[in-house]
Amino acid sequence: MSPIPPAGGTKKLASTIARQIEADIVRRGWPVGESLGSEQALQQRYGVSRSVLREAVRLVEHHRVARMRRGPGGGLLISEPDAGPATRAVVIYLEYLGTTLADLLNARLVLEPLAASLAAERIDEAGIERLRAVLREEEHWRPGLPAPRDEFHIALAEQSKNPVLQLFIDVLMRLTTRYALRSRTDSASEAIEALDYMHHDHCEIVAAVTAGDSARAKTLSERHVEAVNAWLQEHHPGAGRAARPGHRREQADGEVPRGKLAEVLAATIGDEIGSGDWQIGSVFGTETALLQRYRVSRAVLREAVRLLEYHSVAQMRRGPGGGLVVAKPHAQASIDTIALYLQYRKPSREDLRCVRDAIEIDNVAKVVKRRAEPEVAAFLYTHRSALDGTAHAADDARQATSEELRFHHGLAQLAGNALLDLFLRIIVELFRRHWTSTGQEPPARSDVDAVEHAHSRILEAITAGDDSLARYRIRRHLDAAASWWL
Repeated sequence: MSPIPPAGGTKKLASTIARQIEADIVRRGWPVGESLGSEQALQQRYGVSRSVLREAVRLVEHHRVARMRRGPGGGLLISEPDAGPATRAVVIYLEYLGTTLADLLNARLVLEPLAASLAAERIDEAGIERLRAVLREEEHWRPGLPAPRDEFHIALAEQSKNPVLQLFIDVLMRLTTRYALRSRTDSASEAIEALDYMHHDHCEIVAAVTAGDSARAKTLSERHVEAVNAWLQEHHPGAGRAARPGHRREQADGEVPRGKLAEVLAATIGDEIGSGDWQIGSVFGTETALLQRYRVSRAVLREAVRLLEYHSVAQMRRGPGGGLVVAKPHAQASIDTIALYLQYRKPSREDLRCVRDAIEIDNVAKVVKRRAEPEVAAFLYTHRSALDGTAHAADDARQATSEELRFHHGLAQLAGNALLDLFLRIIVELFRRHWTSTGQEPPARSDVDAVEHAHSRILEAITAGDDSLARYRIRRHLDAAASWWL
């Protein structure tokens, strides 16, 4: 007799089982090509019905973690994932939040110079050739040819050998491309001039990276990102507003999504929802209308809808007046998808630390500038009063760890950049998974006291408007609390 799904329904249970399957794959060391077992064996292992298991497998396949192969010798085979589904989901979520060009510039200035600096320290002969090949492709473009894909920043991030930076910069470049493709030049000569300036900057950065001059590579990268931003501000209509995509994905970021037809359809519908004003609760279309519009089978459409529901992009509502209803997206599905992909890439402790530190230090600097704003002032007053007035160092280590994370999340939200806030939440999720999988010892009481003291000192510097001291103290705190995170 098949198990009965608990309250919450098949979809909720299937999502839980999908996470268990993915956790099992991580524990096994992600052996690509290995079978996790037949459908029947998996049903018995996880104690679920066939319908629940198949729903879970659809999610696992969407994450490109494993795929079901039917027939003799089949089963759920572990796959090598790619970042496509994860980055597309994040971009859709960020578009809903209304990511501005200022947010994008700030995030690029935090992460890309770091990538350039690391590339100068870590590049090899193959990396040098990869960057020079991109430069040669840039030289050959002229108006009238297909729009060139901006491969340079992706290729440069690859040379950092930091998978976290690579993936985050991929997201940033997808958003930048969406701005760039909606920008306009007045003439062909202006377009050529803009490309020439860009190419010149790229050549200088590659020369610095090849020479191993990390300081110069970082400086040149900062100047280049600022120049790109200035150009977009001048040529993009409504540059202060959110980065909305074009009407079709090919126009939005130059990439046609790969994968099963249902995944492609889900990406297309997500893009089209994002290209509007995202009226939550509005009906995007009835099932009948969507079948006619996209010319797919009902089975394909319903599987696409499941993926949209998983990322909270839309929800199918049955009955009169129903249809595919635009939903309020939530970050957690995107965070889980990105974290899972990065678990496969196995970033080192240092990979995680250097990206986290760059984001956290920038957050503190922005909070110092905003310290007089009511929301920031209230946060500073509340937290300083709690720390100074009660000396309440939590007796429960779990509570103390939660307080530490809430402190950093609070600073990230006050800093006001949704991109960097999301990236930090992804890093925190990776740390959480590391803790869960390693059974790490909880912090001692002395550690709790030290962390609360550090929080108090950081808030004191922020309140005083002492930017350099606030940066120093957050950096020292991050170094000292590394054992909590790692």
